[in-house]
Amino acid sequence: MKAIVYTNYGSSNILQLKELEKPIPKDDEVLLKVHTASVNPLDWHFMRGTPYVLRIQAGLRKPKNNRLGVDVAGTVESVGKDVTEFKPGDEVFGGCDGAFAEYVCANEKAFVIKPNNVTFKQAAAVPIAAFTALQGLRDRGQIQPGQKVLINGAAGGVGTFAIQIAKSFGAIVTGVCSTRNVEMVRSIGADHVIDYTLEDFTRSDRQYDLIFDAVGNHSLTDCRRVLDSNGILVLVGGPDKGRFLGPLSRSLRALVLSRFVKQKMVMLFAVRKKADLHIIQELLSAGKITPVIDKCYTLNDVPEAIRYLEEGHAQGKVVINVIG
Repeated sequence: MKAIVYTNYGSSNILQLKELEKPIPKDDEVLLKVHTASVNPLDWHFMRGTPYVLRIQAGLRKPKNNRLGVDVAGTVESVGKDVTEFKPGDEVFGGCDGAFAEYVCANEKAFVIKPNNVTFKQAAAVPIAAFTALQGLRDRGQIQPGQKVLINGAAGGVGTFAIQIAKSFGAIVTGVCSTRNVEMVRSIGADHVIDYTLEDFTRSDRQYDLIFDAVGNHSLTDCRRVLDSNGILVLVGGPDKGRFLGPLSRSLRALVLSRFVKQKMVMLFAVRKKADLHIIQELLSAGKITPVIDKCYTLNDVPEAIRYLEEGHAQGKVVINVIG
């Protein structure tokens, strides 16, 4: 099979498309023929080995795992003898290591059935970004119906899901984005849209119960200015400053500051959970979330796709077509 591999940390130029042996599923695993994968910031962080604290997990001098890609959708090719949930021919989506490939193997817990009303491209665009939005709003943000919620970075991969998931909880949602994305953000459910080229949301007299910050382009002090006295600021992204901690430095400052103020400032590390994947599956089936897809690339063009995502201007998700 063909797969994207890398043996050293660096820019997307180090990525190579190589022929590897087709994997064989273990007893509790599913072999998936990949139709589509999608790109996440997680991919280029692991590719570059930054921030350096990440290398404690990924490998100090070179990557322990030489494969990239997490989000995936495809057709079950075969299953191990202990697999009970799937059979060959099932169309599924979920997350696993090494998704930028023609085939992947993973435990059956990694996947759920793809809804019939969702394409492979749409399904592959979902997992990591939707996990981040769901867990950030529900678990860390403790979102409640009727709350005023602001999504900073509303047009990005995570932000587009955050808008829709916040609406599914019954919140009154304001999205912050650039001029070219205003209509798109409004079309996916935002009640109000702020064009950051025209207005700084932190200088407004409006107050929010919950701020979901997927960008980190404002100081904590500025964000607190428009946060209700009992509000929660959820940090899920930030400027990649400093090689050792990168965006984590802002989150750590927030944790310290939270000890001295009434408002809560929390950071999120999204995790893959089967139960949450089922919730996302239900939201897709019900039409409550619809992935926004910016560009599609081929497996051979993964380096270009990652370069594009790194530029920070993608509208929604960037997808890799492996079949078709």
